[in-house]
Amino acid sequence: MTSYILGQAEPYEWASSDRFMRRINTIMQGKTNGGNGPESGTVVVTRTQPKTRKPSLYRVLLLNDDYTPMEFVVHVLQRFFQKNLDDATRIMLHVHNHGVGECGVFTYEVAETKVSQVMDFARQNQHPLQCVMEKK
Repeated sequence: MTSYILGQAEPYEWASSDRFMRRINTIMQGKTNGGNGPESGTVVVTRTQPKTRKPSLYRVLLLNDDYTPMEFVVHVLQRFFQKNLDDATRIMLHVHNHGVGECGVFTYEVAETKVSQVMDFARQNQHPLQCVMEKK
């Protein structure tokens, strides 16, 4: 690993972690060059790779009610979840028979947007359709 010590023009090669720690202690105590040199009070800067993790996923669900027409539910699935007619019909029937059906799995922001769009569209068309999201 090559690191640079602030105030030095050339890289400093670290042979081992023990040597690295002794070097840091020496620098931090200001003992290099008698405590008065260019390395006195300097800090070692190393670059690390940030650890990334996958975002949490959320299921978007439609809830059954006794008033929203089946055709409207199919239309919602096609319009907001890009389902073809067969898949939209299958999901709609699952919602009808089981009370709830999964429209898709998305990141938090996308799921939140889809729920909002479906709820707004249902209200505009005077249907009580409910759409919710839950962490997968």
